[in-house]
Amino acid sequence: MAKAPVLTPRADDFPRWYQDLINKAELADNGPVRGTMVIRPYGYGLWERMQAEMDARIKETGTQNAYFPLLIPQSYLTREADHVEGFAPELAVVTHGGGKELEEPAVVRPTSEMIINDYFSKWVQSYRDLPLLINQWANVVRWELRPRLFLRTTEFLWQEGHTAHATHQDARDFASHIHREVYEDFMVNVLAMDVVPGRKTAKERFAGAINTLTLEGMMGDGKALQMATSHELGQNFAKAFNTSYLSKDGTQELVWQTSWGSTTRMIGALVMMHGDDDGLRVPPRLAQVQVVVLAIKGDEAVLAKVREIGDRLKAAGLRVQVDDRVDTPFGRRAVDWELKGVPARVEVGPRDLENGTAMLARRIPGGKEPVAVDALADVLPAMLEEDQALLLRQSRERRESRTSDVSSAAEAVEVIGAGGWARIPWAALGAEGEAELAEHAVTVRCLVAEDGSVPDAEDAPGNVALVARAY
Repeated sequence: MAKAPVLTPRADDFPRWYQDLINKAELADNGPVRGTMVIRPYGYGLWERMQAEMDARIKETGTQNAYFPLLIPQSYLTREADHVEGFAPELAVVTHGGGKELEEPAVVRPTSEMIINDYFSKWVQSYRDLPLLINQWANVVRWELRPRLFLRTTEFLWQEGHTAHATHQDARDFASHIHREVYEDFMVNVLAMDVVPGRKTAKERFAGAINTLTLEGMMGDGKALQMATSHELGQNFAKAFNTSYLSKDGTQELVWQTSWGSTTRMIGALVMMHGDDDGLRVPPRLAQVQVVVLAIKGDEAVLAKVREIGDRLKAAGLRVQVDDRVDTPFGRRAVDWELKGVPARVEVGPRDLENGTAMLARRIPGGKEPVAVDALADVLPAMLEEDQALLLRQSRERRESRTSDVSSAAEAVEVIGAGGWARIPWAALGAEGEAELAEHAVTVRCLVAEDGSVPDAEDAPGNVALVARAY
């Protein structure tokens, strides 16, 4: 009998493959309340690496980290009508505390525009206080009706940036800078993800914003996933909270604002964009373990050599884990590391000791080859960079090969039904065509200019709509 696969093959059932992989790679588990999740240590390690990379980029913009309360007075949400309408169906509300009914219900943070703006209005007095650039790493709660681990959960982790500026142009430039120099740079150069930067349509933009910039990625099944967004809030929240400053000219002016965020959804994207039928494939620049050194047998000389190799590779600047758990069969351990997507395995047994070599297994392109032990510290860094570039190239080739140019909404639905994306002139689609697509569970993921850049306006001549089914 043929041996049953460790994971459901992607071609047979992509959602089942995704759930299998989340479970068997030990990324997360379902929480006790529907829609919540427990992020396991290996999954949280990926998030910590994402945090570190993102946090460094955010701080380079001059933004500082802060923390704001989880509980927000319900009355705050009534101050900006579009915002509260956009979030109303997702709110979790606390009505009792300390055994008593609260005088005013508190909303569990779905996002922090409201509470942060309340404090911005206190902290901003003069043009000297601007720009005010704040970010927080936190959890949020949005009551999710159709949960899926990492992609849509009732509680998830994220960073949310909030800024106040003296002029519209300053705010617009900052939102764009975050979009390209923080989010896109991180996704392309660390996550090895080909993403499309674009502008949301009025229907799809963030509640309360005047413009939303997005990054859209194609997953392995051809669906789209919104990866991160950066919003121009205009003066909507400044008006609601009277956040104003005394200008150099001595006049009172309302501030212009932005908000922007990315979430643990990126772990789900990592699985769906780079994973294969054998498990995860983690980009080397992201991986908390870039190389695992495995002892094939419990021979003392083998164990000593494995530890020595581990120390050498750590000294060479690689993130290394030594696996000397020889009470667990080697085959099982090799499969576990394959599932977890560690970019390189260095396998050492008694025969390797005799030859002065180790077996080097590459997770991303696949394949094994013997390598001299003394050469490993020189070979591995360049090899990991090759594999990083390969993942990015594969994700770009997937998107390009599965995106078709069409001229009507009907054609777009047909293309998307076959598992791809469609591009259609926005002038030919428009809001009417967008509504037609919605009847087939297809959305406009973003608008791009003819040259692929981000358009300055929704109605700019030559805008192209990128349309797809999405998670």
